[in-house]
Amino acid sequence: MLPFQFRVNLDAELRRLLGECETYVPSSVVGELERLAARDRAAKAALALAAKYRTHETIERGDRAVVAAAEALGAAVVTSDQGLLAVLRHGRPRNEVPSRYAK
Repeated sequence: MLPFQFRVNLDAELRRLLGECETYVPSSVVGELERLAARDRAAKAALALAAKYRTHETIERGDRAVVAAAEALGAAVVTSDQGLLAVLRHGRPRNEVPSRYAK
């Protein structure tokens, strides 16, 4: 929900951080947004935004799903979630998943 919490243009921020790239959303994230959208306007908007990107099917949930999707896709993770950033920085082997903090 980063674009709505911090009022950033996600596509422009991704281009700034990574250049031209394909963007994927883990299916677990889509599922979480679907559950939250009934009572949270930002989640509803984030779900609509997520629909414009490809979905990557995941078995895991939460941060593990994001990390697993990034590893499977050879992708970077762009997030402002401090817990996920900590997992990406400290919970991975030497060939860790690249991460970017989006402001």
